[in-house]
Amino acid sequence: MKTSHQLTYNFLTLLKRWTSTLSPKGRYKLANRLASLSYHFIPKRKRQIIKNLNRAFPNWSDKKVQSTVKKVYIFFMHNILQFFAFPKSWNGIEINVSGKEYLDSAMLQNKGCVFISAHFGAWELMAKWMGQTQYEFVGVAHRQKNRGANQFFQEQRELGGTEHIFRKEPFEKMESVLKNNGILALVSDQDAKRKGVFVNFFGSPASTPKGAALFHKKTGAPMLFCVCAQTGFQKYNLDFHPVNPINNSTKEITQAFTTLIEEKIREYPEQYFWFHRRWKTKEN
Repeated sequence: MKTSHQLTYNFLTLLKRWTSTLSPKGRYKLANRLASLSYHFIPKRKRQIIKNLNRAFPNWSDKKVQSTVKKVYIFFMHNILQFFAFPKSWNGIEINVSGKEYLDSAMLQNKGCVFISAHFGAWELMAKWMGQTQYEFVGVAHRQKNRGANQFFQEQRELGGTEHIFRKEPFEKMESVLKNNGILALVSDQDAKRKGVFVNFFGSPASTPKGAALFHKKTGAPMLFCVCAQTGFQKYNLDFHPVNPINNSTKEITQAFTTLIEEKIREYPEQYFWFHRRWKTKEN
């Protein structure tokens, strides 16, 4: 590991130790301060959020957009601090689970499960809950260029029982999770460039990863959509939904779970990761 990467790992480890000493309210207060600094001094990200919100919610007033932007900063800064403080930050958290019967029913088919989520809500907490079920839970993750950061994030996620496969690893490695009746988790809501399939997202075509659809079509594994929304301080709701496309085409499967993502965002707009350029790739 390069010296710079080792220094990154050491720095993140120190942050973990420090945030773990804070109380839940202390972490939330710190998140508010850091969010305020980010909001006022990193205008590029703020402009992207505003642009995305205006596109998704064209009828919103400027006041509502600005209020939501501030809430987005606070929410995700708090998420980051909570993640750094794993496992200490798990203490006192209440998770209500809806639709677990869909998960249990899917796993009884003995074909594994294609688990679809989004950059929404407390997805790291969701992975922690899933990793502690009786089922093997394997997430497909992006490998960080900085090996120190990559090691830190991987270790934090594995504390909760989540296993990892990194993007660009062999397709067969991911497929084997399903063959062994495991859960293959895919976060499928970022711009997929020309490799994606264009589906409707808030009224506009958006290039969307088609991996979930391809795994389902090849293996017959049932598909589930799940997110973890924050409903109060230290309170969360984990919500499972079956993915039921109109037909078994790649486009319709992708549209089906994208519609579920949009429905959750409309319910909790401040809990979506509006920082990324969701509509970056244009449809020909």
